[in-house]
Order: sequence, then structure tokens, then C-alpha cells
Amino acid sequence: MTIDNLKTPTVALGTWAWGDSGETGNGYFGSHLTPSGLEKVADKAHAAGFTLWDTAVVYGMGRSETVLGDVLKRYARSDYQLSTKFTPQAAGTGEDPVADMLEQSLARLGTDYIDLYWIHNPADVARWTPHLIPLLKSGKVRHVGVSNHKLSDIELANQILGAAGFRVEAVQNHYSLLYRSSEQAGILDYCRKRDIPFFAYMVLEQGALSGKYSPENPLPQGSDRAKHYNGLLPQLKALTDKLASIGQKQGVAAPEIATAWAIAKGTTPIIGVTKPQYIESLVRANSITLTREDMAELESLADAADVNTRGWWEQEMSV
Repeated sequence: MTIDNLKTPTVALGTWAWGDSGETGNGYFGSHLTPSGLEKVADKAHAAGFTLWDTAVVYGMGRSETVLGDVLKRYARSDYQLSTKFTPQAAGTGEDPVADMLEQSLARLGTDYIDLYWIHNPADVARWTPHLIPLLKSGKVRHVGVSNHKLSDIELANQILGAAGFRVEAVQNHYSLLYRSSEQAGILDYCRKRDIPFFAYMVLEQGALSGKYSPENPLPQGSDRAKHYNGLLPQLKALTDKLASIGQKQGVAAPEIATAWAIAKGTTPIIGVTKPQYIESLVRANSITLTREDMAELESLADAADVNTRGWWEQEMSV
């Protein structure tokens, strides 16, 4: 079986935006990031006890992993956990594309093992899942999970790994107030019953639920997320106003309430961190208790917004 138990944090740190080119307005998020700025983010995160970093080969096609590896060089490897992914759609043509992609990730991240390795998208579950087994046996991968898999995919992956004495140890899907397909499809229940941590990404919908953006103050022009979300901002106003007003009562801001909602649903949110103050925000989110009424009201306003924020890379989760 696996070497040790996966230490699941309350919140994981996302580095999707770390794959941006570094030029303002250029890249998926339009982030302008500097090595010294990201070192401050990492220092703050580690001081606050947030130690699981989530990345992927396809975030900037290696750039996110390289930047993250450089930033984490200053810490002992035992002080943090690394989560990265094999993406079938970017697979090479060698004999074992999963092992090949893992080797490239290890080199960029400057490590000889990954704490949590994911199959990123379910191109062919029966084909790709067996490749995880030798990686687990070798110790280069400590734990494995599946991302963007629907329930039948997760069950098949579990069956394949189970035959070799392993199992799916984590599930990572898009899950937010605006996009609850994993809940509706029974995936959250499946994970809960089997004690499988569920990692929720895009909890803040790439900033659209942060309360920072509005029709008058849209997301950064020239970024992919601006194309996806700026047109939806008027429909989200009632929800972001409610997030802000619940936050006001607790002395916190809208994104902290959206994150606290995801924690209250029994998930581990993966929150993108590009500025030191985002870590302070996570510390606050971690200590918030939402009432049942708050939760119900937020979900009802989210339903009323009637938007579909499913990413182009995601399949429908309903079976």
C-alpha cells in the first residue's frame, strides 16, 4: 500500500496563474508575477502552515512547475507537499508517456518524488490509470488522484488501482457556488463515504466571486478569464453583494466567505495565490463559521444567477 497517509490540508495553494508569461495582460489570468513577489507569497504561506502546492504541466506548459520549483528551493523538501498532474491530451509518444511526463515534472520542480500525482483529464481511464501503479511502487509518486473525472470514471480508476492494492486517494474537480455539478452527480457523497478527500478548484471562479470585479470594474482585458467572465458579472452582482454582506458581519471580505462555503461543504479548496495578502485571506477563511441560513441563501442566489461556468476542458459530470 502507499507509504504514508496523505496529509490533507484545509486549503491547498493553487499555482495555475504562475504559468502566465509574467507580462501584464498576457496569459490566462493576465497576472504580472515576479520571483521576489512569489517568494513572499511562499514565505507567508509556510509561516501560516499552508504547505500543499498544486500545479500541472499544462499551466503555462511547464512554466508554473519551473517557477514553483525555484520558489520552493529555499525550504526542506519535508516542509511542503507537491501536487502535479499527468495530462493525457499533452502526452508524448514514448513507450510510457505517464512516466515520461512525470520525469519532466520532477526535473522542473527540482524533486525526486511527488506527494500527490493526478490524472488530469479522463481521456481514456482504462488506458492511463494502470500507468500510475509502477510509479506508486517506485516511490516517485506517494499518492494518486483523479481530476475532472465523472463518477463512473472514478469508480473505474478505483477498480484498476484496487486490483494492485492501491486506490484513488483524492478527487479534484471544478466546484464552486456557481458550479456544483460534482455534488449533483453524487461525487461528493461517493468521496465522503470512502473517506476520499475532494479538492475543489475554481472556488472563486478565477476572481469573479472575489467581489473585486463588477461591470464597472471588469477583469483584466486581454486575459482569457476576462473573455469568459466579464459578460457574466451583471448576473453575479446579487451573489457577490450577499458574499460581501455576510463577510461584513464577520469582519472579512467576499472571497473569504466563498472559500468558507467550500470548506463547510466538506471540500479542500485550491485557492490561487499570487499576492502575500491572499494568504492572510486564507487564514481568515479557515476560521469562519457559516450558518445553515447563510449557506442556503448563497446557494439560492447562485442558482438564480443562472450561469454556466463549466470550463472548455471539462466534461459533463452527470452520469
